[in-house]
Amino acid sequence: MSKELLRTEHIKKSFSGVMALQDVQFDLQEGEVHALLGENGAGKSTLMKIISGVYTRDSGDLYIGGKKITHDLSPISAQHMGIGIIHQELNLCPHLTVAENIFLNREFTNTAGVLNKKKQNEEARQYLNQLNLNIDPATPTNKLPISKQQMVEICKTLSLNANIVIMDEPTSALTEKEIEDLFTVIALLKQKGKGIVYISHRLEELSRIVDRVTILRDGKYVKTLNFADTNLPEIISLMVGRALTEKFPRIESPRGEKVLEVKNLNSNYGVGVKDVSFDLYKGEILAFAGLLGAGRTETVRAISGADKASSGEVVLDGKPVKIKSPKDSIAKGLFCAPEDRKRDGLCIRMTLAENITLPSLDVISKFGVIIKQVEAEKTKQMVSNLRIKTPSIAQYVRNLSGGNQQKVVVGKWLMRNAQLVIFDEPTRGIDVAAKIEIYNIINDLKKNGIGVMFISSELPEVLGMSDRIIVMCNGRITKELITKDTNQEEILHYATQY
Repeated sequence: MSKELLRTEHIKKSFSGVMALQDVQFDLQEGEVHALLGENGAGKSTLMKIISGVYTRDSGDLYIGGKKITHDLSPISAQHMGIGIIHQELNLCPHLTVAENIFLNREFTNTAGVLNKKKQNEEARQYLNQLNLNIDPATPTNKLPISKQQMVEICKTLSLNANIVIMDEPTSALTEKEIEDLFTVIALLKQKGKGIVYISHRLEELSRIVDRVTILRDGKYVKTLNFADTNLPEIISLMVGRALTEKFPRIESPRGEKVLEVKNLNSNYGVGVKDVSFDLYKGEILAFAGLLGAGRTETVRAISGADKASSGEVVLDGKPVKIKSPKDSIAKGLFCAPEDRKRDGLCIRMTLAENITLPSLDVISKFGVIIKQVEAEKTKQMVSNLRIKTPSIAQYVRNLSGGNQQKVVVGKWLMRNAQLVIFDEPTRGIDVAAKIEIYNIINDLKKNGIGVMFISSELPEVLGMSDRIIVMCNGRITKELITKDTNQEEILHYATQY
């Protein structure tokens, strides 16, 4: 019989009077992967933060290694008890090197307290090698793309040699190759008797690594199942409390006039944008597909003014436009919901209402003064339309779940009169029900004759929602495809045409 590594019983936790967890139970055995599943806001991350010492529980019992923990944990004391956590949101110091992040607060020093950088870099390289990462440990972390930063976060947790490894959405920003490398490491950890708590909204991953699943809904325990005895439709039904019959609620609508024309666009940022040209029509969904580093995000950043284009022309609604900044883009009715919502899409120390209305201050102000009643009315309408789960519009955005934060990013732009909306990875890190709500928002834009561009690394999503697909590789467009006439294999073929 396997040894019990972790158990929680009757856990309760509330924030400002709002119940986040109520009577929740969970356990983890030696050498298993136990998935913790639920919609955004179900309480998964809250429970894991209690176990890892980030939050304190209001009541309930916690057992680690069979011993009851009667005191409140801190992140440091949890580490000392063999608990490591890979957070959903990156928890790195961007100005420090890869090695410095991996061994933060555990630096390699001699008896005089002098840092031994050489040894620290050598040790860091061993953990990087486990994940097949060809990264110099002396590289500043902010020089790496998001996927590589996520892998550094994983290395940091592996370096703790923890018995309990919590992985909160570890693959949300990874490429298929990086996911394969991570799954290989998970298999090795299982062989060593480690226990892994695995949180993911990519349910198709579960069959490859998971032994058991526990499902939470609205902060309450629902059920624990052996994965071999269940299936994805049952899991989804338990997560959302209803059956979801359609994964991609695609709609057909007539294509209107050309709304955007991009001609010979070039940019030197990131991987670069090289002679990119394409059109977008009103009432059309145009997807951008490609592997990590293909230049998709760089393209939309150059179009929307977030990065400066070195050459090329953008024609909006038949008129050439000069977009030198996101402010210009907003003024012309071209809106972009960015890939990194925490860094580029939200002001996390501001309230939900302040975030929703930030691009529309002219709508809610008079003589330069915000009219609070109008701000509240507009925000409540958007909260209702998007089904944002929040105790109030005064809630700070940093306290919302990832999926609800994503809805706030989208909601900011729906208050404006858009001609064109760009979504960069709009469903990354959100649950299956929230994804469908985002898809319905995109469909509403399409029905209203608005042009939609969206970037996604999930090919089923690309094929399930778009009308046309632009495939990119190494900053260039390698193929334009009609969605109904193509498949994943053809997309991947052109995504690797250097």
